[in-house]
Amino acid sequence: MRVPVLTSKLDFPPPERATPEGIVAVGGEASPERLLAGYRRGIFPWPHDGLPLLWFSPDPRFVLPPREAHVPHSLRKRVRRGELEVRTDTAFADVMRACGEAPRPGQRGTWITEELIAGYSALHAAGVAHSIESWSNGELVGGLYGVSLGRMFFGESMFARAPDASKIAFATLLGNLVDWDFALVDCQVYTDHLERFGAVEWPRREFLRALKTALDAPTKMGPWRFDLEPAQAIERLIPR
Repeated sequence: MRVPVLTSKLDFPPPERATPEGIVAVGGEASPERLLAGYRRGIFPWPHDGLPLLWFSPDPRFVLPPREAHVPHSLRKRVRRGELEVRTDTAFADVMRACGEAPRPGQRGTWITEELIAGYSALHAAGVAHSIESWSNGELVGGLYGVSLGRMFFGESMFARAPDASKIAFATLLGNLVDWDFALVDCQVYTDHLERFGAVEWPRREFLRALKTALDAPTKMGPWRFDLEPAQAIERLIPR
């Protein structure tokens, strides 16, 4: 199958025309405008070393409805001890760079380029890209970043420099998304880590239907400030 090459226009081919590997198109730049156009179509960038920028819409899609999320008992205990502070949107670029430096063979966090950092940082400045951060004694020790449109949060990457630091940030995010009545977290592709939180695979067509509905709602613009602290947030999630 021949993969379309993107032009200066922001149009993407239909996601349903993706290759079996999920590639929708190649090339183009990771500008904030193109990134937004992609997310609205269920398409995200996934850089691969030595290749033009690849744009993906995999089938199946790995997703997590926040109200169906689970937090393991051991993580609940750690959250309740209050060892880490969770902040939002205070160190976006630092979180992206830390995700890019994290050693994850075979996963795309390793390939976070300067172009992507610039594109997502512009989305952060516009209020639609967000960082959720774990801090310990004034030091950034974990977190994640992603894009939010309508009632959908598109998770991009996470990192941890302390035990469970990214998990605590993610669990706090999930509880607040329940509180804000978000419909879905897009986890993109399967990982064991996210499966433990309750993420499941959906057919792409089902994901695209859910995306269309989620985009009908107003976007919660940033900078974000959580209404629930970590210990409160996990109480909104289903115990495993």
